[in-house]
Amino acid sequence: MLSRLALRSELFRVAPVCASVVRTTQTKPEVACTNESIIVPGFPKPNGLPQPNPFDGPERDLVNFPRMVRLEEPAKTRYLFVPEEWFEVFYKKTGVTGPYVLAAGITTYVLSKEIWVVEHEFPYVLATIGLFYIGWKKFGASLANVLDKEIDEYEASCNASRKGEIDGLTESIENQKKEIWRTEAQKHVIQAKRENVAIQLEAIYRERALQAYNQVKRRLDYQLDLANLTRTVQQRHMVNWIIENVLKSLTNEQEKQSFKKCMVDLQALAAKA
Repeated sequence: MLSRLALRSELFRVAPVCASVVRTTQTKPEVACTNESIIVPGFPKPNGLPQPNPFDGPERDLVNFPRMVRLEEPAKTRYLFVPEEWFEVFYKKTGVTGPYVLAAGITTYVLSKEIWVVEHEFPYVLATIGLFYIGWKKFGASLANVLDKEIDEYEASCNASRKGEIDGLTESIENQKKEIWRTEAQKHVIQAKRENVAIQLEAIYRERALQAYNQVKRRLDYQLDLANLTRTVQQRHMVNWIIENVLKSLTNEQEKQSFKKCMVDLQALAAKA
């Protein structure tokens, strides 16, 4: 009866090695273990259909019946080998003294019925138990550390490929994010190029407008100079023609009278000065 209870307790306490300990979500698929191969629920199968999770049914209560967890450390025990759960089971039924009374009764029964015969070699059993106890006290911690170190190294070697793949995917994601950021910067570069082209077009337009202005101004200046020159030539010709005609019309007597008149005017001006 006790062996069945212990076996049942161990079966309910320890889960298979391949059982997962993380609850399934819609965004993070979970790896489940089968006898044939590894199934990744949430990802499509080779035929394209999604793989259902065999551990999660539509009516599963994960709150009251959570998934079984494989313990990394051994369960608590008393007297080096008796599981703590046995005492907790007896506490609920018989109280604190129940397991001790049961152990004493079973020992008394096997001794009285000579199922366990105490013979002359029985002290060797006690000596062996003492040696095991001394060895556990002296070398148990160091041996446990060595074994834990080997287990950690084995687990690290098993997870190395998975960790490397995760690191590679993480790096790829970071690179993709960087490329997305660079792609977003392209619109600013294109806008800057458009502005540079617009500035260049504006500069060329202004340069050509200045060239047209200079050409028009040069032609207008030419026309102005030509008109001024024509006017000057005409005025000079008109003055010369008038002077020549006036000189031709004047006689010697008129010249003398004009000369006298000029001398009188000059003397009057000199007197006033």
